[in-house]
Amino acid sequence: MIEHPTAAAIAQAADLLRAGELVALPTETVYGLGADAANPQAAAKIFAAKGRPADHPLIVHLADAEQLTQWARAVPREAIALARAFWPGPMTLILKKEADVPDVVTGGQDTVGLRVPDHPVALALLRAFGGGVAAPSANRFGRISPTTAAHVAEELGSGVAMILDGGACEVGIESTILDLSGDTPTILRPGAIGADAIAAVIGRRPAMRAPAAAHTGEGPRVSGSLAAHYAPRTPLQLVESRSLDAVLAATGANTAVLARRPASALPHRVWIAAPALAAGFAHELYANLRALDASGASVILVEATPTDAGWEAVLDRLGRAAVGSGEQDET
Repeated sequence: MIEHPTAAAIAQAADLLRAGELVALPTETVYGLGADAANPQAAAKIFAAKGRPADHPLIVHLADAEQLTQWARAVPREAIALARAFWPGPMTLILKKEADVPDVVTGGQDTVGLRVPDHPVALALLRAFGGGVAAPSANRFGRISPTTAAHVAEELGSGVAMILDGGACEVGIESTILDLSGDTPTILRPGAIGADAIAAVIGRRPAMRAPAAAHTGEGPRVSGSLAAHYAPRTPLQLVESRSLDAVLAATGANTAVLARRPASALPHRVWIAAPALAAGFAHELYANLRALDASGASVILVEATPTDAGWEAVLDRLGRAAVGSGEQDET
């Protein structure tokens, strides 16, 4: 099932996509569960494999920016400028869709999310395939996103025709989603590309949609916008740094901890010392959460991170993980 990304394997993966099958592919952000975005029946298999709600739109991955106008109409100048600046890269642009983009991909909306991933294996597959590939994270819906091929196999098993192994993902969290379908550029999901970098390209600072606004019909629905997401099955608590030892003492020895400091002398089951800087913390976040979730602990404590600029995406993921944690998958 897991294949080294040789030329033969990539050609086979492209053939599987053309046949309407699912292929997991590495990107610089997380591993994606790919299907032919122009094939409604193929895209529908993504929802079945993930247990994903039908109104939750998919992001279409392209081989290059030249394909943008095949999927979006009335593309604004700002979108062209951002594509030139950040593609390939971890930025998804929300634009008005072309009429023939399947509703299953857009969740029935008149917008579509598009990006060009910055990973040689993903780009080789997209070029070999020749079309757009819808590819949300390759995990059960709402769970921790996969950043290695082994994570995909653990989550989805035989539900995927092929998993292309491109190594560990470089960025480690999902792309920035920027809505350009209205009058005001708006970040709908924070990622590695922040508001300052966007403003430097388009000459105005994007707005940031508040998390609650995703549930009030304000702006397009997008991936990763639900309150509960990226979540371990083990209950997860975010704890202020000054309170971590006290909370650990109360939760007891069967506690797993993720903190930006060395392990406490207090009893615990497992302690992971995370990188101190935002980029490193994000790169290792999902792998660390998976390790803690698999430890057998009764609770996971995560030391709250800084709120400085650059930490927005990590704070977003941890907040949603805490809300969704402790829930079991439906069967």
